[in-house]
Amino acid sequence: MARRRARKGRRVAADLAPVLDRFQRGFDAAARLSADPVEFPRRYPDPGDAEVAGLVAASLAYGRADVFKEKVAAVLAACAPSPAAFALQLARNPDARPFAEFRYRFNTGEDVAALLAAAGWMRERHGSIGGRMAALLGEPAEGEGRMRTALTRLASEFREAPPALAILAGRGGRGLRHLCPDPGAGGAAKRWNLYLRWMVRGPDGVDLGIWKGVSPALLVVPLDTHVARVARRLGLTRRDDLSWRTAEEVTAALRLVDPDDPVRFDFALCHLGMSGGCPPRRSPELCAECLLRGVCEAGSPV
Repeated sequence: MARRRARKGRRVAADLAPVLDRFQRGFDAAARLSADPVEFPRRYPDPGDAEVAGLVAASLAYGRADVFKEKVAAVLAACAPSPAAFALQLARNPDARPFAEFRYRFNTGEDVAALLAAAGWMRERHGSIGGRMAALLGEPAEGEGRMRTALTRLASEFREAPPALAILAGRGGRGLRHLCPDPGAGGAAKRWNLYLRWMVRGPDGVDLGIWKGVSPALLVVPLDTHVARVARRLGLTRRDDLSWRTAEEVTAALRLVDPDDPVRFDFALCHLGMSGGCPPRRSPELCAECLLRGVCEAGSPV
């Protein structure tokens, strides 16, 4: 059974590889950058500023993009000119007052201040967030896989960072648990995996590639509704939930196409859905123009 699945997977990968490569090459990524939160860390030439700005942008990337991007911009404006220096200042002197007016759905200014303080604490303690992630990936993993185990540890360290706890003493940690979710809880941890994609892949026209100590081969697809829908239509998964297991299944299928960089297709596939090019309800007109039509399972349920 396992051998049959492996043979089928290799056949699917052989069919998908040239189509996905052609689709990615033809996708106008530059035209979609302004609709994506990756534009925020890309504004900073300093790697330290970029990794802190990226953390803020990815952590707040839930809900409607046009709404949360305004919130990200407001937070980074308060951190100007250097998010890394601002985070270090908060780590040494925990204080939520710079974000007293901030509100976004489940999160308050205290949550944002705690996130930044934790980032500053981690950077002061380990040199960089990327350095800490690389160290965690180098430790033995038990049972759940190397990336998931390391990312679970990283998220826990953010939530338990002393300056973050000091800021949240009166509020409690619920908001920071939302900004720094636990991948071990079963969810896809989309925002964590998005952050890692930005930091690890590249540099190219989208991702920054500033975490040199982490291999792109270890990344997991940042699974959201758009990527999940396209993945099911391409036969990358039959699962219909947004779980870590589904994210790993989609990644495993893409790893057969590109073992060294399986997540390189994520930006294009995600924005195919976000832009309306692959809508929830099938459109014969759009399908006829899609570069993926030859490998899309047109009759599969969504």
